[in-house]
Amino acid sequence: MISEQKNPDKTMPWLGIGAVLAAIGASACCVGPLLLLTLGFGGAWMSTLTSMEAIRPLFFALTLLFIWLGFIKLYLSKSECKEGDVCASSKVQRNQRLIFWIGSVCLLSLLSFPWYAPYFL
Repeated sequence: MISEQKNPDKTMPWLGIGAVLAAIGASACCVGPLLLLTLGFGGAWMSTLTSMEAIRPLFFALTLLFIWLGFIKLYLSKSECKEGDVCASSKVQRNQRLIFWIGSVCLLSLLSFPWYAPYFL
């Protein structure tokens, strides 16, 4: 008989997805116009692309919430992995934490973009 390997715990895949989507939403008011500017689009109409700035604090809070929930899941909650499962491996846990921190740095850099964007212009 072939033994079945269990996949890592996937009970909350929405944590990472939610954090990324919230960070993109929070930075859409500033990254969008800069991206269009670097692609060669210009004009006075670009000043009208700030309509998402009104809901930016909501996306900001959601991003921080999802990052915090991911941190709790990785560091503070008890693992539901049994001995011999793939998710019980220290290498898998280390890789999950590394990806979490790389993703968190990227998300926080997107969130802080409006504060360092003037240095690019």
